[in-house]
Parts: sequence; C-alpha cells; structure tokens
Amino acid sequence: MMTPEQHYAKLFKEMYDLCDKQGWGDPFSYAVSREILIANSLGHKKADKYSGADGIDEDGGCEYKSTIAKTIKGTYSGISVQPTWSEQVEYLKNEKIGKYKNHYIARFDKGNIVEVYKLDGKTVLNILLPKLEKSYPTILEKKDPRLSANLTQKEIYDYGIKIQ
Repeated sequence: MMTPEQHYAKLFKEMYDLCDKQGWGDPFSYAVSREILIANSLGHKKADKYSGADGIDEDGGCEYKSTIAKTIKGTYSGISVQPTWSEQVEYLKNEKIGKYKNHYIARFDKGNIVEVYKLDGKTVLNILLPKLEKSYPTILEKKDPRLSANLTQKEIYDYGIKIQ
C-alpha cells in the first residue's frame, strides 16, 4: 500500500514520462498540462514548443487560454513591450495575438474542462488593442514592464462560439 506522497510521486513521474514520449513538453511548466487537455479534447495537436502557438488545429497554429476561476476569462499576459505604439500594434498583429486565426478559451473546474469557446484572432485583437493601448504609456514604470489584458466573460460569450 502506497502512502499519498508515494502515490503522488508515482503519478508525477508517469505523467512526465507520458508527455515526454508524446512530445507534449513538460506538463508541469506553466499551463502546459491544461493546454494538453484542451488540445486532446478538441482533437488538435499540441504544439511542441513553449513559445509561439499552443496547439495546431485545422487552420494551423492556435492559441489556448485557460482559467480555474468561477467565470470564464482569457488572460493575455507577459506581452513584450515594443519601442513605439505603432511597432507594438504590428507586433500584436503579426507576432502575438493576430498571428493565430483561432483562440480557444477554456474554463476548468476540479481538473475538468467545463466550457470552451472559440474566438477569431482578429476579434480578440480588436477587443484587446484598446485595453493594451491604455496601459502602454506607463507600462515601463511598472515592476514587471510587460503588457497584459483580459477577455471578459461577457466578451467571450458575445463574440465566441461555444464548442464544449
């Protein structure tokens, strides 16, 4: 009979080994474990790199956002700041948010996916741009000088398509 601590250690190693064998990356790094669940539940391929696309769907690379909050939201954080706002917009369009046709926002509860919405990347960009522009002028004064903004539950429900 294993102790809970021994059982946890065994499951931890099994999970790591499975993800390594499948090329899914370290499941305990950032939200990779949730990205794996999202990709698998939607029939996508999990992207094999930590930067860039999170998954690959029928349209190519896609973005996943997940939350364990009581209401769904999509947090876009850690966005590198560019020297000018016009360069920032180009970066957001071509390298970050607008680069991916599809964005999937999932809410988890007790380890289960309870809802997933699909939003178009251009729509996500249009929603987030004004929020990011508002914080842009003072972002370099902050301790963590990276941009962030949220898609709210209302925005996700209004502009997204519920797929799960």
